[in-house]
Amino acid sequence: MRVESTSPESRSAVAPDVGRKGGVDWGNLHRRLDASEAALKQRLSPSPEETRRILRARARSLAAGDRSEATSPDLLLEVVEFVLGPEHYGIESSHIREIYPLSEFTPVPCTPAFVLGLVNVRGQILSIINIKKLFDLPEKGLTDLNKVIIVHANHMELGILADAVLGVRPIAMEELRPALPTLTGIRAEYLKGITKDPLVVLDVEKILMDEKILVNEAVDTTT
Repeated sequence: MRVESTSPESRSAVAPDVGRKGGVDWGNLHRRLDASEAALKQRLSPSPEETRRILRARARSLAAGDRSEATSPDLLLEVVEFVLGPEHYGIESSHIREIYPLSEFTPVPCTPAFVLGLVNVRGQILSIINIKKLFDLPEKGLTDLNKVIIVHANHMELGILADAVLGVRPIAMEELRPALPTLTGIRAEYLKGITKDPLVVLDVEKILMDEKILVNEAVDTTT
């Protein structure tokens, strides 16, 4: 039978911490343990570059979360955008019953200038107001593009004349700003907010609660 060499060189290759005289090389063992501990700490503790990468990823994640929160349905205002003269206005869709084409209406004598007349919407008689008269906006003739936006609030309904209806758009609540200094008088009074576009969002509840809007004048039938 062949017996393998048991020379010190062979023992050193198998057990490097055992000295040539059979003792344990404690210094070498401690150095290896220290090296292993340092390597483990390096793996557990990221480098400065890795730390910056992690922080950038966290920042992007937080920013994405903020954008998601900003566009949450609870923080959005859905409005119907329409045109009045040279300006764009909006009304919350929750206050709009329907949008009706202006085909025929009946003028009512002895009413304020902003009252365009009456319209019959499937058997319901509604007043139409031209808020351009209230806001001192330039007038132009009626066209096929004119629409009547039928709004409701506080058990009241009426129609608002629009030069044209552009569609529905969502607005983040944080985009709404207070009235601009150029918006004064009754226009600022009816204002819910204004975007940077600018889009003037009207407060339908204030409009329908204003006694100036209510048509209480009796028709003068005397000649």
